[in-house]
Amino acid sequence: MTVIEAAVLAAAAGLLGGAMNALAGGGTFATMPTLIALGLPSPIANATSNVALQPGAIASAWTYRHGLAPLGGLSVRLLSAVTFVGGIVGSLLLVSTPTRVFDIVIPWLLLVATLAIGIGPRAAVWLQARTTIGPRTLIAAQGMLGIYGGYFGGGVGLMMTATYGLLAGAAPHQMMAPRTLMLAMANAAATLIFVLSGMVRWHACVPMLLGAVLGGWLGARVGQRLSPGLIRGWTLLITAVTTIVFFYRAYT
Repeated sequence: MTVIEAAVLAAAAGLLGGAMNALAGGGTFATMPTLIALGLPSPIANATSNVALQPGAIASAWTYRHGLAPLGGLSVRLLSAVTFVGGIVGSLLLVSTPTRVFDIVIPWLLLVATLAIGIGPRAAVWLQARTTIGPRTLIAAQGMLGIYGGYFGGGVGLMMTATYGLLAGAAPHQMMAPRTLMLAMANAAATLIFVLSGMVRWHACVPMLLGAVLGGWLGARVGQRLSPGLIRGWTLLITAVTTIVFFYRAYT
């Protein structure tokens, strides 16, 4: 594959990933496998994918800034700080993870993300009707989500939606702004570590980043015309197929 062909493929993956993030989340399922197919080791591919999708996360957080409010009795600043620290920890864990170990771990992370997309919101509603958990648990959960977001991040937005519904009793419309900000904070922490540690491959990152920006804009436009069921079904199909491929890759 020529350099130009690789750049076009990276841009196309970014376009799809940005659109997926704008529609329902899970953009990592499009970008990271493409980077691995282009020959990048899986931890490098994950880091490069994270950086490529970061501008879209920042733009989304800025768009929702007026909807920010305390969540579960905790300030947005506190939750942001917890998320940022968790993102730092998670990204440092990725930097220190050997490629072969990450290849074995990543199918399970993809499976967790797929389950979050598939049953996370429903599970949160079911649990919320049966239990009440306080602010301390929300802080601990947010820290774990930050670590996951910094280490991998696939499906973390939907995990946050489920967590906020369960632990903070937040309605769907109340989750959008804080969830989007927390995603941006975890990604920002990871981006900082990945860039400083030299894990980003800019020849693939730049075209993917440009594609993701365009995809995020197009996804938001198209999402206004598509039914939620269709968006959810398409996202689940991509995540499920990707998870199966990575299990096959790791264990055969």
